[in-house]
Amino acid sequence: MSQYNVPVTLEGSHVRLEPLTVDHIGPLVEVGLDPDLWRWTQAILSTEDDLRAYVETALAEQAIGRSLPFATVERSSGRVIGSTRFGTIEPAHRRVEIGWTWIARPWQRTAINTEAKYLMLRHAFEVLGCIRVELKTDVLNERSRRAIERLGAREEGVLRDHVITSSGRIRGTVYYSILAAEWPDVRARLVERMASSR
Repeated sequence: MSQYNVPVTLEGSHVRLEPLTVDHIGPLVEVGLDPDLWRWTQAILSTEDDLRAYVETALAEQAIGRSLPFATVERSSGRVIGSTRFGTIEPAHRRVEIGWTWIARPWQRTAINTEAKYLMLRHAFEVLGCIRVELKTDVLNERSRRAIERLGAREEGVLRDHVITSSGRIRGTVYYSILAAEWPDVRARLVERMASSR
């Protein structure tokens, strides 16, 4: 196991990202079966069994060094409100992807997501020594695209007809990245944004 997929807890003022385990399945089911959460994803989770398989897949990928999944916890209440992960881990190229992110609707458009992304980016660049962090989303998902751009990521292009979703729709995927050389400026802007939202 490389340092890239060693379980770690990342904690901020509003959010705690703790290592995902099967114990999180019950709390995730309570908030994670909203169809709107899965509108733009490859997989649709509509039952407890779907969510269990989602978590087990994430943990299996962690075991082989391909991902590092987290449960997203609201610090003030201690409630599990979503999940996110480092994926597509490439230690030889000092590269990770941040994705598989979902937050239950009552906590969307709050400081939670910005702070969670900040904690993950800081860990990637300042602890893991990444030279590149990737993010991607459905080309049609305008809300996600704007959120990624607000982080300071740069759009790199669209992979046309990239994946077939569980609904059968052929999806284009838009890729973004943040490079190590860009991180100091991105970090400063995120810190300023978080300070103004308190």
